[in-house]
Amino acid sequence: MDKIKVTKRNESFLQIDADPSILMELTEHFCFFVPGYKFMPAYKNRIWDGKIRLLDMRKRTLYCGLFKYLQEFADARKYTIEVQSSSYGLPNSLEPVDLEHILGMLNLTAGGNKIKPRDYQLEALHHALSNKKSLLLSPTASGKSLIIYMAIRAFLDGYDNSVLLIVPTTSLVEQMYSDFEDYSKLDEWDVGENCHKIYAGKEKYNISHRVVITTWQSIYKERAEWFQPYGMVIGDEAHAFKAKSLTAILEKCTEAQFRICTTGTLDGTQTHHLVLEGLFGPVHKVTTTRKLMDNNDLADLDINILLLKYKEEFCREVSKNSYQQEMDFIVQYGPRNNFIANLAIKNVGATLILFQYVDKHGKPLHNLLQEKFDKLPRNTRRLFYVSGETDVDTREKVREITEKSSDAIIVASMGTFSTGVNIRNLHNIIFASPSKSQIRVLQSIGRGLRKTDDGKPTTVYDIADDLHWKSKKNYTLVHAAERIKIYAKEKFKYKIYDINI
Repeated sequence: MDKIKVTKRNESFLQIDADPSILMELTEHFCFFVPGYKFMPAYKNRIWDGKIRLLDMRKRTLYCGLFKYLQEFADARKYTIEVQSSSYGLPNSLEPVDLEHILGMLNLTAGGNKIKPRDYQLEALHHALSNKKSLLLSPTASGKSLIIYMAIRAFLDGYDNSVLLIVPTTSLVEQMYSDFEDYSKLDEWDVGENCHKIYAGKEKYNISHRVVITTWQSIYKERAEWFQPYGMVIGDEAHAFKAKSLTAILEKCTEAQFRICTTGTLDGTQTHHLVLEGLFGPVHKVTTTRKLMDNNDLADLDINILLLKYKEEFCREVSKNSYQQEMDFIVQYGPRNNFIANLAIKNVGATLILFQYVDKHGKPLHNLLQEKFDKLPRNTRRLFYVSGETDVDTREKVREITEKSSDAIIVASMGTFSTGVNIRNLHNIIFASPSKSQIRVLQSIGRGLRKTDDGKPTTVYDIADDLHWKSKKNYTLVHAAERIKIYAKEKFKYKIYDINI
């Protein structure tokens, strides 16, 4: 019989019952190659075929968030879907949402001043709460933390169980907590009484607070029982989560009927996209960077692509190198680092320099800048260095100081400052390391999209490296071309400058 029976097993999984041939079809339909699988040891050792299967054939389970795709599968093949009721309700039931009540309950502030949520933030809030499961795609600087805060307050007002808010870094735990304090300055809702922070060394058990803000690294190994009190789970900056760890957490949140995921961008792979939708729910596009700029909600952005032209003898030698050898040459090449350091010092305003390799690049670049600072007469600028080795409190202090300073320079690793960290009054961003990752590029640019107090535009300096030899393009030049495609797709203004080095 061409019938698929669907029962909501819990808030994580659907139970699928169908003829074995249809189950095989479904298995193949929800089966994808993992990006880069050919280079993974398990594939090379022939113990894995490189595929991820979203339908568990043995248990006959599928993520709840993929119900829409299951319907599309059935419709395309003229199969009938029979939805069975269970104690967890139906897979696609809607929740009534009273936005007026929610806004009346909140006394929202930012920087000590009363604020009103923007229309798209309210629309995103309504969508997430009414659908109960949603992947909110909203660019950096669009106010995702305010959406999250309003969703949490609405849930706490209507339900008795707790909220689990998961972020990728310890810095983001502190920042989210700080944002909540900012939003509730004139409110009776006390953040300290309601919110508990978890990361290395923090208490994970015997928690009386109704809101837990945690890194995924701190909790993914916990037993399923640990996750049972949570009726709402929120994943912020979900593109930065490791897939297996995220999956392990969300699968164990079987009582969390409200699932919200926020991210500025997805990596473009079908696998990543569907795993996130399966865990959290269908994608809902909130707004775009271009719209926010056109509405004057974000800083104007100028991108200067500085294409460094190398001498012929270096091009000839590098043409023989592997990708990693080319990267090692670039980040350790003295004249290039000297150019970056001079660029940072020459520019007026707060400047963020992002690097990839700590020992090979970040530390030498910081030392070079310090040497130049020491030689400057009457220098009043402040220089900071941040990497994974920098403790959370220090990172937060650097961020706070930079927000109050108009000319600080931060040399920071991409892993610590490219995602989620909000810095107001940032005027310049320098990409010191080549990258072709859409997520990393857009997230890095996002550090400078918040409007500065002086209203000046943000300038991004994209350091590109032309080491081509004859007709052979070098690896990082190809990566630069990929970044230009991203800029064009996002409709960012950019110019290319050739610079002999």
